[in-house]
Amino acid sequence: MRIGFLFNHDQLHQVAHSLPIALALARGRASAEIVVITTNPQLTAEVRRLGGGLIGGPIELREIALTRASSRLAKAALERVLPATKLLVYRDNLALFGGLDVLVVAEKTSLILKTRYGLDGLRIVHTRHGAGDRAIGFDPASAGFDHVLVSGRKIRDRLVAEAKVDPAKITIVGYPKFDLPPEPAPLPPGFDDGRPVALYNPHPSPHLSSWYVAGRRVLDWFVDHPEWRLIFAPHVMLFQRPYVLTIDKLRIDRAGHIDERYRRAANIHIDLGSRASTTMAYTDRADLYLGDASSQVYEFLRRPRPCLFLNPHRLAWRDDPNFAHWTTGPVIDDVAGLGEGLEQARAEHETVYRPVQQALFDYSFDLTAEPSSVRAARALATFAGFAAPGLTAPAFAHG
Repeated sequence: MRIGFLFNHDQLHQVAHSLPIALALARGRASAEIVVITTNPQLTAEVRRLGGGLIGGPIELREIALTRASSRLAKAALERVLPATKLLVYRDNLALFGGLDVLVVAEKTSLILKTRYGLDGLRIVHTRHGAGDRAIGFDPASAGFDHVLVSGRKIRDRLVAEAKVDPAKITIVGYPKFDLPPEPAPLPPGFDDGRPVALYNPHPSPHLSSWYVAGRRVLDWFVDHPEWRLIFAPHVMLFQRPYVLTIDKLRIDRAGHIDERYRRAANIHIDLGSRASTTMAYTDRADLYLGDASSQVYEFLRRPRPCLFLNPHRLAWRDDPNFAHWTTGPVIDDVAGLGEGLEQARAEHETVYRPVQQALFDYSFDLTAEPSSVRAARALATFAGFAAPGLTAPAFAHG
């Protein structure tokens, strides 16, 4: 039995969602061969950093690449908009994927191995990445996986109702990313001076994100209000390419540049996509979450705190499950109301929004005393049919 864990993305944010499962399998003395597959040096480095001595020991690490012809195609203008490398890497490494019995992934592009390249015997398990509410997370493609590991009842219920996934193909395992040891936020000296810290975390999707319409006005407000500290750490894909293209609703836009006046502001810390943006360092540190459609709000809600949401597109969001997270704090349509919104979020947090946050968090995450990565590893071993007798041990040793 050979089981692969694939990390095929421009950024690092998916690694923490499924690598902990591979590490738990290795610690659990799984009888299967475990191979972690990466597609660029940055992903390889992150796997080594998180996996420590298990990488190269019980876990094989393979970094794969494109053929020369595919590389030339990917470097063409197409790559400025579309993830050509991510798609071509499957075709160029069919022998490796065909030699696996099970492939564990955090995204959906891997289904091309079945739908286009005929690897029908390869069982693909989806771990997902995040516990957000966006409709694209529950589209019919989800039914193409052989099994899905989900964080909680919310994800299971919507996959069954909207994506028509067979309930027998779903296992609730919690959130393996939460098993990772906490990391401090890399903030500049003096940032932690007692002033409230807001995290502005806009999503990249042009039809949902507040950035393209109102983001610079948000930064302007914080420049003019030094009584607040701001961490501007958008979704890591917002500034990854010159243009952002979304396929759930076909839109294209560009994030543009960050003016020097924002970078020079003493009360603003800007991180457009470093590793810290993927480790929960900022969601753990902030006192208030300011955002729109990013699933990172659910990681923030692990410890309930005030939230405020921006709706510059004036979307009809009420009673829409795709915006369930907008019930956890006030929602404003115009940045002109940002100051009042921030104060409302703080003033009404305990009495109005904290109970809503806790209920929605509990519906989104089924957490127990047992590490989620161990639960997921056991579910994977059961699904694939191999032994892992040591899966009662903690998945991570802190320190």
